[in-house]
Amino acid sequence: MEIRVRATGAVMYEDEWRKWVAKTHGRSVGPISSEAIEMFDSDVVFEGPQAQPTRYQIAFRDGVELVESKWYTKYSVADMNDEAKAATDAAQARSVREQRNQKLKDSDWSQLADAPVDKDAWAAYRAGLRSVPEQSGFPWDVTWPAQPE
Repeated sequence: MEIRVRATGAVMYEDEWRKWVAKTHGRSVGPISSEAIEMFDSDVVFEGPQAQPTRYQIAFRDGVELVESKWYTKYSVADMNDEAKAATDAAQARSVREQRNQKLKDSDWSQLADAPVDKDAWAAYRAGLRSVPEQSGFPWDVTWPAQPE
């Protein structure tokens, strides 16, 4: 739980607030209750809605805000710089390639000489998997080839 001290605007976790009360008021606080918080001129800080970043943004805690007489945590988003965007793209590309490699590994059996399958269909499927990185939307918009029956 977070608590906001009205006089200073400081936001503290419960343990830190208890220490602040002991230091500034010379008293210890028993069980935390709305009455105890009010007695020490403070307010509960409720969890606010989380920010919804896009693929090239980061979400971060941005203080607290007063909404209809209650304090809430505030979250904001910021755009990534070009280096962070490139790193995000690279991580996504690695993830898609790992998925592709696992699908190839899971279908290796289909290429055995005695596998009772349509070899051409499985070969086309595996070729489609290998060409995934060449798709125009790669690495974010990937169309996976359909696995043969």
